[in-house]
Amino acid sequence: MAVMNTVAEPVATDEAALVSLKARLADYAELTKPKIAAMALVTVGVGFLLGATPGLAMVQPLLHTLVGAAVVAAGGSALNHWLERRADAKMRRTANRPLVAGRLHHLEALVFGLTLGLLGVGYLWYALPTPAAAIAAAATAILYVGVYTPLKRLTSWNTVVGAIPGALPPVIGWCGATGGMDAPGWALFAILFVWQLPHFYSIAYMHREDYARGGMKMLPNVDHADARITGWATFATALLLVPVTVLPGLLFEGAWRWVYLAGSLPVALWFLARCLRFARTRTTPTARTVLRGSLVYLLAVMALFVAAGVAPRYLAG
Repeated sequence: MAVMNTVAEPVATDEAALVSLKARLADYAELTKPKIAAMALVTVGVGFLLGATPGLAMVQPLLHTLVGAAVVAAGGSALNHWLERRADAKMRRTANRPLVAGRLHHLEALVFGLTLGLLGVGYLWYALPTPAAAIAAAATAILYVGVYTPLKRLTSWNTVVGAIPGALPPVIGWCGATGGMDAPGWALFAILFVWQLPHFYSIAYMHREDYARGGMKMLPNVDHADARITGWATFATALLLVPVTVLPGLLFEGAWRWVYLAGSLPVALWFLARCLRFARTRTTPTARTVLRGSLVYLLAVMALFVAAGVAPRYLAG
């Protein structure tokens, strides 16, 4: 029996160490907010494809742009966890995050975030022909971590300010492809900037009690008790989104312009109708329809943008 114990104990220890390592890696992965990063990378890719010259030569810079942007986004998310750890401890939906639960030390998140941010910007700077994408990525991270995150405790205008770094990923992609900026890249920026407002107002409404516990000054938390300003701000920004969605159609040529307009305008109006319903009847279910509708809108318009802006060049080639 003694022999069996001396053999079994190291095996059990190794298994426990492996489980602990996996859990630790999972916590580090959670710091990077992978779902948000994945959505941002889609728009980086869209921006790149719109700006790139079709062909095999674009594959390498596309991969460089996506890798660098992903690393910067991961670093920014980790720093967001670090900055908001005290507020997260007060909110139910964030109470089990790695720093709040004590599974990672807050200095680990700080070092991890700074390292990733610097590595990502440096990678873009040296891997691509021009520094434009690196500068755009650095601006995104600085605005997100250094401006938007602290503003959430100071003013309800944080959502408007936060929409700027949230709309910069396609700019990173466009810069990675072209080395600069042009009208289609700015058009994507405008769509994403305005889109984020109704999108995040609906989220803020759904989690308004949690945000209040965390000391976050989101619009529903400083609004009237019935949140009517939040409701009509959601509708007004969705209304603004209609012309912002349609105007880029002027950038496309021939039949593809009409393909984009015929697809994007109905989607924008459909989303506007959901926002109007929420403005009139402000409840969690109607806010959830806005949130879901915003995701459908974004995917549809990005797909139409790529079809109208990229497909003609590939077909011509």
